[in-house]
Amino acid sequence: MIDVIVYKLWEAVMDETKLENKLNELLKEFGDTTDLQASKLAKLAEQAQANRKQIENSINRLLDTLDYLRVCIKYQAFDLEATRRENEYLRKLLEEI
Repeated sequence: MIDVIVYKLWEAVMDETKLENKLNELLKEFGDTTDLQASKLAKLAEQAQANRKQIENSINRLLDTLDYLRVCIKYQAFDLEATRRENEYLRKLLEEI
């Protein structure tokens, strides 16, 4: 389940990379003009690029959090199994007494 989420997030990042490339092309295209509408478009493209970077940072933080969650779950499973083994050992000791 987590792998599916990670794949979907990575897919979104890849789409965002394509979008960034297109936005960069638009910025270059409108960067030299002085037309008011073109400058508005350039400003919107810059804002879209900034938003994309913010989304990418959020996705990276989410992926890091998912990795940490995986480690925590594995540790909890390990700890639970160790506790079970220890309880079993202690019960055997009590039975021997």
